[in-house]
Amino acid sequence: MMLVLNEDQRLLQDAARGFVSEKSPVAALRRLRDERVADGFDRALWRDMAEMGWTGILVPEEAGGLGFGFVGAGLVCEEMGRTLAASPFLSTAVMAATALSRGGSAAQKERWLPAIARGEAIIATAVDEGRRHAPAATALTAEASGNGFKLNGVKTMVADGHVADAVLVAARTAGSAGEDKGISLFLVDARAKGLETERIATLDARGAARLGFDDVQVTGADVVGEVDDGLGLLEVVLGAGRAGLAAELSGNAQETFGRTVAYLRERKQFGRTIGSFQALQHRAAQLFCEIEIVKSAVLAALQALDDDPAGAALAVSVAKAKAASVARLAAQEAIQMHGGIGMTDAIDIGLFAKRMQVASELYGDADFHADRVALARGF
Repeated sequence: MMLVLNEDQRLLQDAARGFVSEKSPVAALRRLRDERVADGFDRALWRDMAEMGWTGILVPEEAGGLGFGFVGAGLVCEEMGRTLAASPFLSTAVMAATALSRGGSAAQKERWLPAIARGEAIIATAVDEGRRHAPAATALTAEASGNGFKLNGVKTMVADGHVADAVLVAARTAGSAGEDKGISLFLVDARAKGLETERIATLDARGAARLGFDDVQVTGADVVGEVDDGLGLLEVVLGAGRAGLAAELSGNAQETFGRTVAYLRERKQFGRTIGSFQALQHRAAQLFCEIEIVKSAVLAALQALDDDPAGAALAVSVAKAKAASVARLAAQEAIQMHGGIGMTDAIDIGLFAKRMQVASELYGDADFHADRVALARGF
């Protein structure tokens, strides 16, 4: 596997970088935060992304998408990480498109995939129910009722759940919390009777949702994949999301590092630029090397997903664990090297650090994925 981009991928990367730099600079996130925009993103920007074709990157061509693959989606996520561009891209164009393309029924594909490609649908994924990421710990119940099921329980930290048109919900149709078997996936209308949505304020100013299910009625037509055997598909969907987050964290770390190096070159103490101090040079050099490793790990994970989504879990966990730890290091070093001003809202470093924290925790933090890698290696 060669960790290089082909010409089409480089063109997409360049186009994405130019687009987010012009249409969604960091100042745009400040505006969303300061004006307390309820959606947590700019819908006009989302329409522009759809016109660029981004919402259809993982939608098959026969459904109106580009079918460009996970590497392409990751490149967009990376560039979004550079400017903190807020959108439902990860939840909808990456995770929902993956779920429906791989596990959706013919009717579900016909209904939702073209809408995703056109930017006319937002679909969230509801997995976790506790304080930590644990897909197999799903306890929300789906009890047989008539020709369908009734959903009861709670989902927490549902990214984009407060603006979703539909929600992909992991529910337990058999077994008990902690068991791999017995999990099923349902595509639930966000306006369904008994579904209560509570917006949650998040550190990165984007927002998420807590979803409460009280006898929410779904039918067999709402099942995505196989009843009682949905964890495999869910892991593929989560793998796509984790790889996208790893790519975003890579972009976040690269931009944080770039801004820090620029500051080291201009800030003076004792008549010299602080970038000439050897101790700071050593720290910057170490961080540069760590970021280069992240870039390779992320590209390897995205390529693994393109080759075999069901067999890419290990590569994805390596990328997510490394990207989360290095993005944290980049944020810490940036704050320290900027000195006192690094702790203020006057510069953007704090915004990168806050998004890093949320993206690192979402769908498994560095420890969660390091543990998965260790178990896979027999430790």
